Amino acid sequence: MIEGHAAPAGAGRLRYAMAGGGKGAFIGDVHRKAIAMDGLASLEAGCFSPSYPNTLETGEILGIPKDRLYRDFREMIEAEAARPEPVDFLVITTPNDSHHAIAKAALERGFHVVCDKPLATSSREAAELAGLAEAKDRLLAVTYAYRGYPVVFHMREMILRGELGSLRFIAAEYPQEWLATPLEKTGQKQAAWRTDPQRAGISNCLGDIGSHLENMVSYLTGLEIESVCARLDIFGEDRVLDDNASVMVNYRGGAKGLFWSSQIAVGHDNGMRVRIYGTKGSVEWAQEECNYVRVSFLDRPSARLSRGRDLFSPRAQALSRIPSGHPEGYFEAFANLYAAFLAALAKKKAGLPLTPEDLDFPNARDGLRGVRFIEKCVESSRQGARWVRFD
Repeated sequence: MIEGHAAPAGAGRLRYAMAGGGKGAFIGDVHRKAIAMDGLASLEAGCFSPSYPNTLETGEILGIPKDRLYRDFREMIEAEAARPEPVDFLVITTPNDSHHAIAKAALERGFHVVCDKPLATSSREAAELAGLAEAKDRLLAVTYAYRGYPVVFHMREMILRGELGSLRFIAAEYPQEWLATPLEKTGQKQAAWRTDPQRAGISNCLGDIGSHLENMVSYLTGLEIESVCARLDIFGEDRVLDDNASVMVNYRGGAKGLFWSSQIAVGHDNGMRVRIYGTKGSVEWAQEECNYVRVSFLDRPSARLSRGRDLFSPRAQALSRIPSGHPEGYFEAFANLYAAFLAALAKKKAGLPLTPEDLDFPNARDGLRGVRFIEKCVESSRQGARWVRFD
């Protein structure tokens, strides 16, 4: 049985600022709650909205002094950099089109960065950020949050140990129904900016949720994409960006994959599911039942493993916060990514060397690969669903 989740030794208490996440936003509040879960960092400053009154109101709710509530991200970054005790890192939870500008400004002034995905709206911009983070020796994390579930770490360990044998096929899907109707025409903010190419970039559905499939499979398997064949569909009236996407994938070494993501799949809430098949066995995991994984082998009965009850890998055990039968979920997954990032940041701040295990969170290179995946799938779809090389 799991006794609880311990804070990383020596992590200390760090300070952060946030761009985005004002009153009425969704993902910004998720980030704040996840960071607060382990008490490893405190929110000290923010530019929460393009509307300064919204920023002031959000800051008052969060207990942030008015002199650390800013009208825009540039003012915030410059003012914080000039303080005797500036924040340690910046969290970016704005719409996609502003990620690059905010992250670049923060990195140039020496701040570490956590950015919601996608890292940028073009691979050129994402590559620039990855290079800048390396040149400035700053940590840059990208919140592909589904990687934070303890069961995911156990599946990854099984695959890397070769328990499934040579990998043959990956089937991954992510159906939602939330855009089955023209929600963007009702004034709903999340729908409005995600269906707007000026804010979301070149893809809506694939960029928003299909990119999670690419990152999850890459992390679980270590496989590298060789080529993709994609068809991006637009079903919603008057939409210009995809709301349904089907992608076939060839991996180096011979494995194959099939990804489906949809925002018009009536009857589905947040149905991310991954099935991975090898020569010896398979694993199947669903985000909506994130505490369990089905494992099957040729020479023994299939089993349903339970987080907290069954013995998982040491990494998965360490990230399991509560006993079996007490469901862990989305906030805890986010918190696990932040726990890793903040522990690494605390060591770096103390001048201690970082190990690969310290850096086990989605980084700038993951963010760059995710943006390239979006671009290659859009390129394939625009060419009539032709195969496109990934390199």
